[in-house]
Amino acid sequence: MTHRKNILLLGLSAILWFGCSQKKETPNIPAYSIAQFMDIVQISGGAFSPDETKILISSKETGIFNAYEIDISTGEQKQLTNSTNNAIFAESYFPEDGRVLFTSDNGGNEITHLFVRGADGGTMDLIKDSTAKAQFYGWSHNKKLMYYASNSRDKRYFDLYRIQLSAEQEGNVYPSTLVYKNEDGYDIGAISTDDRYIALTKTITTTNNDMYLLDTQSGKVKHLSTHEGEVSFNPQYFSLDGKKLFYTTDAGSEFAYLASYDIASGAVEKVEEAPWDIMGSYVSRTGKYRVTVINNDARTEIKIYDEANGGNQLSIEGLPEGDVTSVNIADSEKLMSFYVSSSKSPANLFVYNFQTKEIKQLTNTMSKEINPEHLVAGEVVRFKSFDGMEIPCLLYKPKTLTEGEKSPALLWIHGGPGGQTRLNYSPVIQHLVNHGYTILAVNNRGSSGYGKSFYAADDRKHGDADLKDCVESKKLLASLGYVDMEKVGIAGGSYGGYMVMAALTFTPEEFKVGVNLFGVTNWLRTLKSIPPWWASFRNALYNELGDPSTADSVALYNKSPLFFTQNITKPFIVFQGSNDPRVLQVESDEIVANAKKNNVPVEYVIFPDEGHGFVKKENNIKTSQEMLKFLDKYLKGLPDEQAGEQVATPQQ
Repeated sequence: MTHRKNILLLGLSAILWFGCSQKKETPNIPAYSIAQFMDIVQISGGAFSPDETKILISSKETGIFNAYEIDISTGEQKQLTNSTNNAIFAESYFPEDGRVLFTSDNGGNEITHLFVRGADGGTMDLIKDSTAKAQFYGWSHNKKLMYYASNSRDKRYFDLYRIQLSAEQEGNVYPSTLVYKNEDGYDIGAISTDDRYIALTKTITTTNNDMYLLDTQSGKVKHLSTHEGEVSFNPQYFSLDGKKLFYTTDAGSEFAYLASYDIASGAVEKVEEAPWDIMGSYVSRTGKYRVTVINNDARTEIKIYDEANGGNQLSIEGLPEGDVTSVNIADSEKLMSFYVSSSKSPANLFVYNFQTKEIKQLTNTMSKEINPEHLVAGEVVRFKSFDGMEIPCLLYKPKTLTEGEKSPALLWIHGGPGGQTRLNYSPVIQHLVNHGYTILAVNNRGSSGYGKSFYAADDRKHGDADLKDCVESKKLLASLGYVDMEKVGIAGGSYGGYMVMAALTFTPEEFKVGVNLFGVTNWLRTLKSIPPWWASFRNALYNELGDPSTADSVALYNKSPLFFTQNITKPFIVFQGSNDPRVLQVESDEIVANAKKNNVPVEYVIFPDEGHGFVKKENNIKTSQEMLKFLDKYLKGLPDEQAGEQVATPQQ
């Protein structure tokens, strides 16, 4: 589950244009395998080495995430960790030497620990409590301290610790000091450059929180965000002189904007706003540049301002097509790393030199076996739902359709409930579209990115209003002219998996099949079994979804598909990780067992080495293979021998 607006409705004429512009003959596009689509190298991260000659990333080159470093001058990659069972995510180099910090859990159980890889290649776990979860909070501005948070003392809350850095730590000595003992369920935000102030937030509901300022010198906590109504506050950074706190908020607005708080006077000033949510902002080391990240209609928009020269927005020439994301400016402020991606192109890492204006591509993650021209770009479309609310979606149309041909379709529902399907590269979606399925990713009410009213529009209406949005989206599919409306299914993961089972249970004749990836089926159990480290967020979830220990339990029972499986008449498939701490395996076990009593086809795939979301490449491949086979059989209606991948040799 996660955190958190509107543009003109795509005209019917524009939609019909897609149906009228098809070729009379089937384009020469091969049916690629999911292994080929997933033969991309999934990468993330982008921390510069102290001498700024290398960049640290996480890469799935070996089939599971490991830490790698890339030589900026040559592009050569060096693998730093060699895990074969647990995903490793690179965090950062140490500020003044070659040590590397990375995180990892055990089989997807989300009990994340911090590890140091020394200069000799050996690794050490900084978290001695095996039951504790930890997260990295960055380096101090003077590069002498490492900050991290851990729930070792109290599994409900995260305390803030710091480690004094020294070269002698190449041994096994990393003593930590408690900086902030969290006894009130606050969430830790930004830390000032002089290490004096810590910004804190307190969650009230999923659309309402409070912001505080801790003065570590006096120990006093000051409430900064007195307000009425549902307002969010998210600390971003402190000014270099420590006099102002910059934060995003939607106070008095539908969308989040950037504001500042003067610590001495209490004065609040609006710094930057956009017609969409500003998701984040930060400044480079000396404050020369400021970076702002905007959620622009399911795309990421980056703005970079030259604060040292009047705050003018920089224009970088020669950027490749796609969204620029994960911008990181090196401490020297001479280099900037960033990713570029789109719905038909996986993320690639680039470096920009502010002095020479050169853009250098460091990775090429797309499989050489796939012709990029065969991929499908997602299109933003909208429809009016049952009550007139406009619902945004992303539409993927198969390129293989001939004139007059109709394709089966699949609704794709995101997790959350407050998530958002964005125009990112998805090998799963591209695989299905390549095999002849129209995909409509519905950002139903309750999705983030479209304003706080839209985000809150499904509160206490889950499995009802948001499900009605999904059902209503079939009218958009029908208007396209190329969808076989007798062959429409629904798929989703996590909360989206719940929507799948809710659709098959509460609207049993609307969708022909369902694909449930680790979806909630029993709200009473799920809300009672929230992981302890979600304590600060528990009441907010209860406010949005219902409290299982109160009279809300009746409504939660009535919206839980598990208790109404007798209504299920259509086939479905379930994918589940045994180590999932959010949606327990018993959720999937029980609904599969109950639904089988209805004599409807039910398939079940369990991964004993996965958690909430699958990180191992081989498991991702198997998931998509089984999904396609199931959809070909029960949605397309193909015989067993034709269902699944019938892969031809790629023709490029």
